Amino acid sequence: MTTTSPPRPTALVTGASGGIGADLATLLSKRGYDLVLVARSREKLAALAESLEKADGVHATVLTADLTDPSAPESIAKVLAERGVEIDLLVNNAGLGSYGPFAEIDARTDLGLIALNVTALTHMSKLFLPPMLARKRGRILNVGSTAGFVPGPLMAVYYATKAYVLSLSVALANEVAGTGVTVTCLCPGATKTGFDATAGNDKTRLFQGGVMDSMSVATAGLEATLRGDVICVPGLMNRLKASTAGLAPRSLLAKIARTYQEPVS
Repeated sequence: MTTTSPPRPTALVTGASGGIGADLATLLSKRGYDLVLVARSREKLAALAESLEKADGVHATVLTADLTDPSAPESIAKVLAERGVEIDLLVNNAGLGSYGPFAEIDARTDLGLIALNVTALTHMSKLFLPPMLARKRGRILNVGSTAGFVPGPLMAVYYATKAYVLSLSVALANEVAGTGVTVTCLCPGATKTGFDATAGNDKTRLFQGGVMDSMSVATAGLEATLRGDVICVPGLMNRLKASTAGLAPRSLLAKIARTYQEPVS
């Protein structure tokens, strides 16, 4: 008599080509998850997929997509449905930032940021949450930021999008309580991922101070997700800042945030 092993769970990770996304994919692979890796860079995704398959014996699917394209989430869901792939853990990690005075940043830049940080995250959750609820199991990890707790001059739109991610995540966690599905929001502070250089704020006081490494952030976020925690803020100082943000007037918080966003002379 032969027995078959139960199928491995599958995690979908957006923005998996580097930083926190790649580290989360690596941690999930070590826990035995098959993977669906999504990002714009096929070359980086393919290299990561090959590495994880060899190291951990999992199956990694590479899907190249630009999530600022409104049609991308449905295209991803369609491909997976056609292949019979069910997503047990959705990681909405892909994100962009922009740096500078709001009036000086090109509108297309900030609208693209909103399309990725807000619209795509919402759409992916809309597509994959209902099947999880129907199966009475599943997890969603939304990667937010400590920026979501405060207003952020010089990164105004980025901070606002992360406030949306945090608010949405907490609300959804409440809605799905008791269903077998959980929603977690990972809110890291300054983290060395390459995001800072891309956004243009790598020379600010924020990134010249204490910066966490992305693997530590990813580890904390995944552990919180598997526990079913609603909010995860890695790092003692980050937790202190987040916990006290609600005690000060928002105008004061904006002034404080701006000091961190000013470039170091």
